[in-house]
Amino acid sequence: MKQIYLIQERIFDMPKLNLGNSGLMVSDVALGVMRIADKSTPEAQAVVQTALDKGINFFDTADIYAGGRSSTALGQVLHNLKLPRDQYFIQSKGGIILENGQINGDGLTGPRYDFNKEHIIAAVDTELQRLQTDYLDVFLLHRPDTLQDPTEIAEAFDQLKTSGKVRQFGVSNMNPWQVEFLQASLHQKLVTNQLQFGLMHTGMIDAEFHVNMQDQPSIDHDGGILAYSRLHQMTIQAWSPFQYGFFAGPFIDNPEFPEVNAKLQEIANKNHTSKNAVAVAWITYHPAHMQVILGSMNPTRIDEMTDHNQVQLTNQEWYDLYLATGNDLP
Repeated sequence: MKQIYLIQERIFDMPKLNLGNSGLMVSDVALGVMRIADKSTPEAQAVVQTALDKGINFFDTADIYAGGRSSTALGQVLHNLKLPRDQYFIQSKGGIILENGQINGDGLTGPRYDFNKEHIIAAVDTELQRLQTDYLDVFLLHRPDTLQDPTEIAEAFDQLKTSGKVRQFGVSNMNPWQVEFLQASLHQKLVTNQLQFGLMHTGMIDAEFHVNMQDQPSIDHDGGILAYSRLHQMTIQAWSPFQYGFFAGPFIDNPEFPEVNAKLQEIANKNHTSKNAVAVAWITYHPAHMQVILGSMNPTRIDEMTDHNQVQLTNQEWYDLYLATGNDLP
C-alpha cells in the first residue's frame, strides 16, 4: 500500500489533460512501449516503475509491436506491480496486419490494413489477453484503410463499447477528411489522433505559417489537422517526438543538429533541467494540449523527459527553438 500511495502522490505533480474531452484525465506525457519486449522482465518493470513514479498514468501499445510481445510484457509488469486498474490508462491500436501476422491463432497474414468488424474485435480481444485486463481505456485504428466499410467499424465499436471492452476510441495517422468520413458513421466520438510531431517533425505547423505561399513549407501534407483537432477537441498524441525524419534517429546530442542542441541546452541551463525535458516542454507548451508519447526504454531518460513541467518557456523561446531546427518564418 505504501508504494501505491507514493505513486498517487507523484501523479498529482504531473500535468493532466482531458483526453479529447472524454473525461479521462490523463498525464500529458505517456509511455509508449513499442520496444519493451526487448527488455528482461526486471528491466521492463524498472522502466514502468520509473514512469509511474514520475507521474505517467497512460501507457500506449499496439498489437503489432514485437508481434504482440510488447503488450504481453507490459501486461505482465502491471500485473506484477498489483496496481488498482483505475490508477492507470491503457491504449492499444489495431488494424495493421503484418506479413507474418500478429494476432495469435487467427491465421491472417499480410501485409495490409484491415478494418473489418471481425478483425477489429479479434484484435481487441487478443490485446486484452496479452495485457491481462478486462478493458482498454482507448482503442485506435492504427493507419487508414482505404478499403474500410465505416458501417462495419461502427458495428465493431458499438459491440466493444457495449461489452465494456473499450471505453473510448480514436485513430492514428489520419487527416481531417478521413476522420470526418469515419466519424459520420460512428456513435462514439473519436477522442484522439496519434500523429508524428516534435521539434524535427513540424509539418503541421510549417503549413500554417506558410499559408498562401509557394515555397516548400507551404505544402500541407496533413490537411490542416492541427486546426481541425483543436476545433473538434480531439487530442493529438505526438509520437516519436525525439526523431528526425521518419525513424531516421534522435536529434538530441546529434552532431548533425548543432544549432537546435545549443538552444535546447541554453534553455535547459536556465531551467536547471535537461535538453530532453525542454524538447517535451516545447510540445506541451502549444495550446492544442497535445499528449507526448515517450518511446524511451531508458529509466534515466524517462526521468529527464518527465521534468518538462519544470520548464518555464516563453513564446520567444518556443519560436527560437522552432527556428533553430532550420525552419523559417515568412
